[in-house]
Amino acid sequence: MGATAQTRSTIGTGGAVGRGGPVVVLASSATCLVAAPAAIDDGGAYSWLRHTTSESAAQGVDGAWVARVGFVLFALGVAWTTARATARWGRLAAALHGVFAGAMLGVAAFSTRPWTGAAYDIGEDRLHSVFASIVGVAFALGVAAVARRRHVDGGHPTMLDVVAVATSVIAPTAMTLVAPVAGVAQRVMFAVAYAWYAREALADRRASPARPAPPEPAAHGR
Repeated sequence: MGATAQTRSTIGTGGAVGRGGPVVVLASSATCLVAAPAAIDDGGAYSWLRHTTSESAAQGVDGAWVARVGFVLFALGVAWTTARATARWGRLAAALHGVFAGAMLGVAAFSTRPWTGAAYDIGEDRLHSVFASIVGVAFALGVAAVARRRHVDGGHPTMLDVVAVATSVIAPTAMTLVAPVAGVAQRVMFAVAYAWYAREALADRRASPARPAPPEPAAHGR
């Protein structure tokens, strides 16, 4: 009986951890991106206000691996969330968020030019820009597709849905038009994206019942 009870407890705990896994991965990603500027060895030239998260992972920058790990974890967290939420979101939305995850891996693999003026690979810089653009478009369309699915299912788009779509349009525009605060604008966009995906991961966790434990074996008398 003791062993069986322990088995049930282990299964329940494992299921809870599995359902919360995407949130842990997303939080780890956010932690990496917050810590990335501190990992850069540039004598304090990097500015949170002006320089973006992409620039904290730029080519030839010492400590850029921290931000790159953050991008990879972001992709994994979104892919995990998408896999669990496909039934709620619908195939179109899931496909768009899958594109987001894939493009985020591209952002991690191909780095932007360094802000220091050092030599860089222009081809890699261009690939980074392409993948970064895909990330932004896929996120906006993916959130809109989820909001539409909510409406079709008899619900309503949430305020966070609206904020996420609006931010995905406003933040890149601000980065282009007001370069001195480009870093802040991009970080706001990332923060909203993390909040949106975490909310969806938690919603899926609440909707997913714990895996039932196997029945106890029947006692056989002699």
